[in-house]
Amino acid sequence: MNSKKVVIVDDDIAILDSLGTMLDFEGFEVNTFERGSEIFNFVEEKAKPNIIILDMWLNGEDGRDICKRLKENEETKNIPVLIMSASRGLEHTAILSGANAFISKPFEIDDIMNKLDQLTA
Repeated sequence: MNSKKVVIVDDDIAILDSLGTMLDFEGFEVNTFERGSEIFNFVEEKAKPNIIILDMWLNGEDGRDICKRLKENEETKNIPVLIMSASRGLEHTAILSGANAFISKPFEIDDIMNKLDQLTA
């Protein structure tokens, strides 16, 4: 059983629920947040996640800015970040923000599991 910890940040409750349920079924310990700003206290105070899945467009927040903050912080810079977006063609800007990988929405569960396996190996 996989006991890797994942944090998912998306302002779409349906995505948080479905992705969280799928990853829980795959054996991940899942924590979800609707606002990017909520993850900073969580990752600094709780056990560090093995990976953060971060939506690029959050309500009033840009996931790329959140990713940059995570990567500039000594405590969180080594946590892999997977940015996801329904806007295609933004992989380059996601990687420039420090993301370790990018996936387009909608995605297949196999595709996201392959990314998670690569990033948490």
